[in-house]
Amino acid sequence: MTSDILRQVTNVIAYVVTLVINYLAVSLPLGGQTTAEIANRYPIYFLPANFTFGIWSVIYLALGVYVVDQARPSQRDNPLHRRIGYLFALTCVANVSWLLLFQNLQFGASMLAMVVLLATLIAIYLRLGIGTVPVSLSERLRITLPFSLYLGWISVATIANASYVLYDLGWDGFGVSSEMWAAIMLVVAAGLTAAVIVRGRDIAYTLVILWAFAGIAIKQANTPLVSTTAIVLGALVLLVLVGALFVNWRETRKPPALSVTGA
Repeated sequence: MTSDILRQVTNVIAYVVTLVINYLAVSLPLGGQTTAEIANRYPIYFLPANFTFGIWSVIYLALGVYVVDQARPSQRDNPLHRRIGYLFALTCVANVSWLLLFQNLQFGASMLAMVVLLATLIAIYLRLGIGTVPVSLSERLRITLPFSLYLGWISVATIANASYVLYDLGWDGFGVSSEMWAAIMLVVAAGLTAAVIVRGRDIAYTLVILWAFAGIAIKQANTPLVSTTAIVLGALVLLVLVGALFVNWRETRKPPALSVTGA
């Protein structure tokens, strides 16, 4: 078995195991409680409405497309798949580890798993050069899009996970209210998203963040500071995206400069 085939098989197995564990986490559920039940029990303000978690279906479907594509014999030596290598399998290990730990209320340990997942996704994102390295539309849909979606949601989930860890530790927020900290974290998330937009105009990543902001605004409707901040920042992020896309459109429509040569 060649190294490429081993990588392909490993990624398929890792993906299937991740799907099975996530299914059991809801159907059994693992630890006797679903992730949603645990999440909604604590007074965390950086938490979107339950319906927003339906995005996992989209993410896993997109990842399924990637897994099937990378498993095809014709894609065995695709440079993009080779750049990802075993990092995708590592994301699966981190995903499953986080789920098992969180559903057993091991918030501190779950944070470590979440950080590993986030760091691995960032590594994949950078290795693929998403937004900066030109790829075909087909490769964008089959390979880079799934990781834009995944990284976008995990970016939000990491902040939320940190909130649970700090609450579990009894952190007083340096005297700052939980609502204010949630608003501050929204500002941080919006700033990071703006940086991603400026770097590579990643529409998929941005839409995931906007989806999360909308969910937070709805979930925290009775907390004006948080809901209003989410709405305002969501609008600003959308404006930044539209502006970046417009600038890029203008650049692509510029006629090539004429060279002037001497006689």
